[in-house]
Amino acid sequence: MKRRAWLLGILLVVAGPPGVVQAADPDWKAVEQALGKPGQLQSGDVFRIGMPRTDLSVTVKGVPVKPGFALGSYAAFKQVGDHAMVMGDLVLLDQEVPGVMSGLLSNGLEVTAVHNHLNEMSPHVMYMHFSGHGEAVQLARGLCQALSASGTPLGSASAPASAAGPSLDTKQIEQVAVPRADPITEMGIPLLPAMGVTTVMNFQPTADGKAAITGDFVLVDREVNPVAKALRQYGIDVTAIHNHGLQDSPRLFYMHFWATDDAVKLAQGLKAALAATKSVPSGAN
Repeated sequence: MKRRAWLLGILLVVAGPPGVVQAADPDWKAVEQALGKPGQLQSGDVFRIGMPRTDLSVTVKGVPVKPGFALGSYAAFKQVGDHAMVMGDLVLLDQEVPGVMSGLLSNGLEVTAVHNHLNEMSPHVMYMHFSGHGEAVQLARGLCQALSASGTPLGSASAPASAAGPSLDTKQIEQVAVPRADPITEMGIPLLPAMGVTTVMNFQPTADGKAAITGDFVLVDREVNPVAKALRQYGIDVTAIHNHGLQDSPRLFYMHFWATDDAVKLAQGLKAALAATKSVPSGAN
């Protein structure tokens, strides 16, 4: 009898409390294979897969834009209890938007925003934000099917880079990511910086020895105008203000920006704008 009680205790520890479903860790290799791109496990157990539009040659106000600078589609997966959630952003040409949207919706994924991030892009590019809940591999398969309506380079996750198109030149791209200091949730689920809920500032050198900057600030309502004012004081264009999600709490707004100038001057402008937000101090994350 004592042995039976001991075994029951062990089973309860392994299985967890009654009513709590224990899910196995996702097979991230299978997710990679389903989507056709390799990924990386990041902070908070977020598995992020990048899908840069290396097939596109895009300029902004005549400045060539590298894929890692402003053309980076991605999908961020996280296991939540007995299912996975995914959210991300897709870089699409205008003519690709309807087909990809139909593909997402028919595969049980939700479209949470469609908009520009930058102005005066050639060719014109739109950004489609999406989310979904379910089994991780099935979510990846649905996303892959939706992206088949676009030119997004996909293929075997184990294939060499040269087989999937041009290599991604990141040597000259500098990226600074600053998470918010306050917790962000969606329907009670934490939204982590690796899932795209973080301020991002990208620098790319230009041919004249200066720099181009782009990215987005993650803001609550009262921060929108102070940040816009700080950016404009340093000659940085605000190119879009909008949502990326539908049920985030607190309600978030994303402010995209663009400028070309002396890199130090631009950094000073971004620092001034960042000071108007509730963000994690530099070196604290």
